[in-house]
Amino acid sequence: MKLGDYVMISPDITMLKAWIKGRVIDVEDNSFVGIVISAETEDGNVFFGRADMFKPVA
Repeated sequence: MKLGDYVMISPDITMLKAWIKGRVIDVEDNSFVGIVISAETEDGNVFFGRADMFKPVA
């Protein structure tokens, strides 16, 4: 994943019932947990977490 990619964000992060769509705004290589993705939804909310909590939009 890279900046600008659209991703689906896991309900484990958003606390919603379904995966929601967002756009990657930051990719960080964290030495403690690995790759951390930050994504912004259409309504302006920003969610971040380990890369396995996001999946690319097909």
